[in-house]
Amino acid sequence: MASIDNKGMVHGTAGSVIYREYRGKNIIQGKAKAFKQTDKTIRSATEFGLSSSAAAVIRTAFESAYFFKDGTAAYMSTQMVYRSILNNVSGEKGKRDLHDGNLSLMNGMDFNANSKLDEVLQMSHSVSKNAEGLVSVNLGSLNTQTGIKRPKNASGAYMKHRIRLMLVAFNFREEYYENLGFKDIDLEGYQTIDGQVITFTEAVPKDCLVMLSMSLMLYAKISHTNESILLNNKEFSPCAIIGTFQSERPSEYPTKEVDMQPSAYPGREEKISEIFYKGNLLMLGLDSRFGKQAPVSINTIKSKQVIPDTLPGKRVSFKKN
Repeated sequence: MASIDNKGMVHGTAGSVIYREYRGKNIIQGKAKAFKQTDKTIRSATEFGLSSSAAAVIRTAFESAYFFKDGTAAYMSTQMVYRSILNNVSGEKGKRDLHDGNLSLMNGMDFNANSKLDEVLQMSHSVSKNAEGLVSVNLGSLNTQTGIKRPKNASGAYMKHRIRLMLVAFNFREEYYENLGFKDIDLEGYQTIDGQVITFTEAVPKDCLVMLSMSLMLYAKISHTNESILLNNKEFSPCAIIGTFQSERPSEYPTKEVDMQPSAYPGREEKISEIFYKGNLLMLGLDSRFGKQAPVSINTIKSKQVIPDTLPGKRVSFKKN
């Protein structure tokens, strides 16, 4: 029921209309209407929520490669995961995940749109995986003077450049990822290097899909201590996914909530990280949501990991091991 106060303002409801006061003005608005979701919209919401959760896991796993993401990273990564799942070759909508997806559509995913890798680093590359599960990267030649687009007024002649390749395996159905290692190429000032092939020594587990990133870091040189200061920031931190491979023998879909324990993977415990991934729970609860009005929502939580060389201004040594 609506009523008028001593200032002439209307408050309350009348039929489907709500009256309220805001800063001396009468605001009139319609009541929110509940609507019944169809099976199609429930499946789509489930799939998008799963994509959002998977994308958050991927961003967390590669934090020590990209350092500084921009404001579009969450949206862009979620969209690319979602597109990958939508373009799968099999699987029922709402009951499929990234292990079913077309991972080639993830190639080229930038973590920082302010400095896209292919615009900053002019270095050709191709990625392959052999029968033993070892990933190799074939890198082209590079002239650091002409092949790297640095921030304005930053002289490459007095700068250290680090190209980082980072390989991560994901098993979303068992809810973990494993860091398979990283390779750094350090270059000082202006120089030209020949093409080379870099091979990771850790084999990709057959039940995991794998992603490889390439990133570029710039350092200001401190010659008398043989140390350098990281110059990357939110405006310049190029990193992108340059290679992906689907799992050869993916794990089965879980039939109950996953209780992931690193101790269940002897010899790999220190490299395995539990993920806060909600995709499995969303798929498990799909059938029970049919016919309900409540939309699907999801909260993602970042897992903790040690990230080397992450802060601008931090001193790091370039001494060879």
